[in-house]
Amino acid sequence: MKHERETYEKISDGILTAIGGKDNAIEAFHCATRLRINLKDTSKVNADAIAQLDLVKGVNINRNQLQIIFGAGLVDEVTSVFIQHTGIPAQSTENNVTEKTADDPKQEKSWFSRFLDDLTGVFSDILPGILAGGILIGVNNLFTQKIFGSQSLVQAIPGLSGISVIINLGASGIFAMLPLLVCYAATKRYGGRPVMGLAIGTVMMSSSLPAMADVQTGAAKALIANIFGWHLSLTGFGGQIIVALIMGYIVAKTDNFFQKKLPGVIQFVLAPMLTILVASFLLFMVIGPVGVALSTWITNGLVWMSGAFGIFGYIIFGGIQQLIVITGLHNMFGAVEAQLIATTKYDFLNPLFSGALMGQGGGVLGYMLLNRKSKKAQEVGISAFFSVLFGISEPALFGINIKNRYPLIGGCIGGAVAGGFTYLTKITAVAFGTTGLTGIAIAAPQNNGYLNYILMNLIGCLVGMIATIIIGKFFIKKQNQTA
Repeated sequence: MKHERETYEKISDGILTAIGGKDNAIEAFHCATRLRINLKDTSKVNADAIAQLDLVKGVNINRNQLQIIFGAGLVDEVTSVFIQHTGIPAQSTENNVTEKTADDPKQEKSWFSRFLDDLTGVFSDILPGILAGGILIGVNNLFTQKIFGSQSLVQAIPGLSGISVIINLGASGIFAMLPLLVCYAATKRYGGRPVMGLAIGTVMMSSSLPAMADVQTGAAKALIANIFGWHLSLTGFGGQIIVALIMGYIVAKTDNFFQKKLPGVIQFVLAPMLTILVASFLLFMVIGPVGVALSTWITNGLVWMSGAFGIFGYIIFGGIQQLIVITGLHNMFGAVEAQLIATTKYDFLNPLFSGALMGQGGGVLGYMLLNRKSKKAQEVGISAFFSVLFGISEPALFGINIKNRYPLIGGCIGGAVAGGFTYLTKITAVAFGTTGLTGIAIAAPQNNGYLNYILMNLIGCLVGMIATIIIGKFFIKKQNQTA
């Protein structure tokens, strides 16, 4: 542990020097794979120096934010030591950031950048729970689906039925209460007290309210609230991720408002009560209906596009998905995938992500074969490809593919072909949050889902590798001619 901390402190010192010192940094935080540092002036950054530091797998600059790729798990430890060792503050709440940047226009971030940061923060907090639920669903499918032979494992070995029941409870419970987790994380993200997010989440998921799906199908009747002659229909908001995100923001701002305005004597008692009261009225009267409509538009729009554009839509999306990862915009897909699963029970985007990921992995393999005499290329390539296998493409993208261009192009071709195969074989997922090798655990078993998932990833990787070798030979030949 002491040796690891010394290593992280050495890395922190290197980063601090390469960004132009502590005075150039606003704040630091991390997502699933990247240490993110918001800077005052990105022109002072020596990206090449950072890329040479130990454990760094790639560097990217997006607007005023420096992103250093370390990989899942490791980034948590490095970020913690970096913040402690350098004294650069951890990411502040939105209000504090506004105060910091008000006097310096160069530090201000667009609303869209803040929105992406917020989504990253919210889903990074709850991702472990989502992964646990998703993988448990996959494990339970192995017990209950007829994958090998004419019987499922539970049918063949009845003693496993109890184990299957418990696994299913663990998996389904997480996704059934996902809006509550989102409320908690969103409230925390926007500077509110997280327990207040949990409180409004219980209102959304109240057992006293009929399920929205049952009301829509006629299986249940909405609870009617008579407010001075206005008959308001009330239903539960299970599965409404967009509503939960908005309510997390509302609760955080409302709670902070009451804590500031109420005198200390009564603040402790009245601030929480007024927060939940106001938030509940807003939930049922405004936020709920608007959020549900927005969620419906997003879900129906994606489903319509997947049918309207057919295989060509899948090919295009599979080809460009990893380009979206480069920009950081991929963080917005967590909310979309959660809403897809809540509404349709399946996520058709997850297999596309995995095929695109493995395409870039194929790009790395192609690069390694073309540069097989280079020891450094082999070392970087092996590390990058290993990360790809477990769902992390940043080391491959920023460490090899973008820098050399032809692996990126070849990888996109591999992702496009994998996307076409995904459409033809109707591969979907029962959860989200993981791709690559571990993604097979959440592949939907229908239509030979497990086998086709493996084939899809192999196709993406092999096509990406072959395309990279072909394109790379032209690149290398052209470079030699101009040298």
